[in-house]
Amino acid sequence: MDKRQGYRGPLKHLAPEDIETFSKELQAELDKEPLIEEMITSGVVIKVDDKLKAVTVRMGNSQGIIEIADMGWARKPDPEVSYREDAVKHPGKVLSVGDVIFVRLKGKKENTANLWALALEQVPKAQAALLCIEAETGRVMTMVGGRDFRETQFNRAIQSRRQPGSAFKPIVYAAAIDMGYTPATIIIDSPIVFQDEEMDFKWKPKNYGEKFYGPTRFRTALEKSRNVITIKILQDIGVDYVIDYAKQLGIDSNLNRDLSIALGSSGISLLELVRAYSVFANGGYLIEPCFFTKIADRDDNVIEECIPEGKKVVEKDTAYIMTHLLEGVVQNGTGWRAKALNRPTAGKTGTTNDLFDAWFVGYTPRYITGVWVGFDEESSLGVHETGSRAASPIWVGFMKRMLADKPVRIFQEPEGVVFVQIDAETGLLPIPESKEIIFECFKEGTAPAEYTKRPDSITEPEEFFKTDM
Repeated sequence: MDKRQGYRGPLKHLAPEDIETFSKELQAELDKEPLIEEMITSGVVIKVDDKLKAVTVRMGNSQGIIEIADMGWARKPDPEVSYREDAVKHPGKVLSVGDVIFVRLKGKKENTANLWALALEQVPKAQAALLCIEAETGRVMTMVGGRDFRETQFNRAIQSRRQPGSAFKPIVYAAAIDMGYTPATIIIDSPIVFQDEEMDFKWKPKNYGEKFYGPTRFRTALEKSRNVITIKILQDIGVDYVIDYAKQLGIDSNLNRDLSIALGSSGISLLELVRAYSVFANGGYLIEPCFFTKIADRDDNVIEECIPEGKKVVEKDTAYIMTHLLEGVVQNGTGWRAKALNRPTAGKTGTTNDLFDAWFVGYTPRYITGVWVGFDEESSLGVHETGSRAASPIWVGFMKRMLADKPVRIFQEPEGVVFVQIDAETGLLPIPESKEIIFECFKEGTAPAEYTKRPDSITEPEEFFKTDM
């Protein structure tokens, strides 16, 4: 992600007479920790060849070559310009002799004994956090509070409060399901305007991409993360109801009492968001995250022990329907990168205004994991750096390793849930003329009973006109 934003320049620049002194000092450090493949170290540029499109770097007593393919990302930083792999064509426009830079050792170059193949590197400015808990037990399996503990001990997984963006939407959708919505409910995606006359303020919420899509199924709205529809749902079921619902899912932070919470405008912690999603994974039960197994003294007397205790906060059928919807986000929507796990996976991306924060929270039947990416000093991560692009690849990389030796599990369907064929366009029962028929998940007794109208059917006049007679 950091490289996609361009190269911020060398660590410093040395005069020619200072290169030897720098190299000797660096070699003294390398004597303690010798160069090995994939190591990142500093070095000084001693030659730039635009004809061969290569840069020679000295690392103590060793040397290496950076070819243009391994520094093509190093364009000038511009958060408004999209990343291109071929942005840099001439190394001389990026580096000059005397530049002190970071390089990654790819390995020894072919047919050479002492020359390394190098790649240009830089220390990322952005931070990230990750939290993984085990379903059913709530045990915290992994917690990463930042990029480097030696730089800062601030734990962004539990201490930071950042806007979750669309990663908050599943809480709104779950609340709506308990208020009578179904995955087949049709909502109109159309422009809306809210005006505050006293404050002389207008709010015109838009979808990402600034398009409106007309009649849209509840499921599709979540899969495609439609902002306007989520606001309309929240407006219908009530802000206070959703805030109370969020609290019972484990969201303790204060939430704004306005419609903007539909878009994740209130700051919450990664821990809170992972805890909320764990309710869906655990069939409606909230289990407090457990950071230790037990504490015992020298004689093995147990002073304190973490015993998982679940509290039912959502009905099982609601939790399962949300899981089924979030599986759809992975299969058909913004969470598509999580398909790389090749096992049942549910999750949701989140992106805030101006691309300040990127999120992905997802789960399998075994683990719930959340990832946040952003700057401590709030600023844009760069053009197109959404939760899907900036956060979900971290989630996928972690979960692949976490599940590497684990058997595949499926989400267990509880009693009280039925699957019914519906017309994908209307959300009603299908007819022979239906263009697309899908199986949808419903609570018992909530599946549509009405059939889709035939294209050539004649509607009774009283449906169109009102008269005084």
